[in-house]
Amino acid sequence: MTLFEKLRCLFTFGQGVALPLPEISENTTPAQLFEQWFADANKSGILLPEAMSVSSCSADGQPSSRMVLLKDYDDEGFVFYTNYASRKSNELVDNNKVALLFHWNVLQRQIRIEGTVEKISAQESADYFHSRDRGSQVGAWASKQSQKLKHDSELKDRMSHYQEKFAEGEVPHPEFWGGWRVKPHAIEFWQGRANRLHDRICFEKQGDNWQHHKLHP
Repeated sequence: MTLFEKLRCLFTFGQGVALPLPEISENTTPAQLFEQWFADANKSGILLPEAMSVSSCSADGQPSSRMVLLKDYDDEGFVFYTNYASRKSNELVDNNKVALLFHWNVLQRQIRIEGTVEKISAQESADYFHSRDRGSQVGAWASKQSQKLKHDSELKDRMSHYQEKFAEGEVPHPEFWGGWRVKPHAIEFWQGRANRLHDRICFEKQGDNWQHHKLHP
């Protein structure tokens, strides 16, 4: 983070406590409010405002969470990328229910998202894959994500192998790597306020439309 970004963080610290939620009209969609809050987080100087927690659940009911980066969002949902053989992907295949969490402490804001997931198209995944730097592309081939290392140098050895294999030309998009789209059915926007009288507004999907209501803190 640059000095300027650090100063912006200091300047905006506690803003969430001071400012109430904006007025929400009947026609406001959660995507519109998310876009506004995400833009605020970007402008605040927060490091990686796109970082979010993804929670999945195993077949025996054990939840697990990890941080990933949001790569795209629209009215249809929120997209992140991963290895389709990873633990989270295997859990999402068995149980497509998922939860996301954004937490921006400087702004005293968080967004909780609940929904289901679906794989994005292979073409979308390939397009994004080829937009990444070459090292990350090769790294996707080298990593058997979530599997045990056979020995300490296995990952280094695999990276060297694929660097040599793909030394010339384009790194091909691996079929085992791609995007998940989280399609939300509930989104809660939380903003900290003084005396713990926090603002909470929850959007719930009813058919093709969204309904919203406020919650006690």
